[in-house]
Amino acid sequence: MSAAANPVRLAVVGNPVAHSRSPQIHARFAAAAGHAVEYTRIESPLDQFVATLRAFADAGARGCNVTLPFKGEAFAACARLSERARRAEAVNTIAFEADGWFGDNTDGAGLVRDIELNAGVPLRGRRVLVLGAGGAAAGAIDALLGARPAALVVANRTAARAQALIERFAASAARLDVPLSTAPQEAPGADFDVLVNATAASLQAAVPPLPSGTLRPGALALDMMYGAATVPFLRWARAQGAVARDGLGMLVEQAAEAYFVWTGVRPGTFQVLTELRREVDAAAAGAGA
Repeated sequence: MSAAANPVRLAVVGNPVAHSRSPQIHARFAAAAGHAVEYTRIESPLDQFVATLRAFADAGARGCNVTLPFKGEAFAACARLSERARRAEAVNTIAFEADGWFGDNTDGAGLVRDIELNAGVPLRGRRVLVLGAGGAAAGAIDALLGARPAALVVANRTAARAQALIERFAASAARLDVPLSTAPQEAPGADFDVLVNATAASLQAAVPPLPSGTLRPGALALDMMYGAATVPFLRWARAQGAVARDGLGMLVEQAAEAYFVWTGVRPGTFQVLTELRREVDAAAAGAGA
């Protein structure tokens, strides 16, 4: 695929979706690879997700990213699934292929790459706490287990939902010899090395109610969200003596994984993340002025 070819049509589909930075990310990937790519945002009506995808695919598109609240519907709509999407029961990347839509979930891979590569924190042998038991957590657990932590704990306000989630991954955890368990969110345990906030709390600029001592000093606390809404969580993490990180790096890394699904090319991410971080920080500073 060269820049002289007809552009590959891609999009991010969600509701809302105007805030998405995926078009900027994929434009940079395409420029670096010398590819002709047209990547847009599509806001789908809440009750017309599959019809919206079908119209985009029929117009000659190669694929799309899927964001809130459609990852579960995307999972159901795909004829074929990657193993990581099957275990997560959620799809964030679709390739419109001749023999049916192929669904993948690149969130977990993006999260682990951001933690280990960009943040420089190896997960092997570390105690990891995941907050939340929804689609974001489900997309992360498979890759986190694959990194071979010493233990992985899922803490959620609803115990039954957390238990149902870990049961889905019990076989993988046993095969990798990684202890996988649940805990109440208000008492998840102590001295974790890595905390991943996969709750929706940051959408309301809130902080999950965690006791002091949850994190060991110097631990990594990562919010899957990014932007101004994450400020309370990041502030809380720093007050606990942790290294605070938002989800911007995860966003870029999962996008690179999706780009590979569509094109067979895995783009570099360092320069893209550096530039995007500068833009996000400048926007935040402008909003606070």
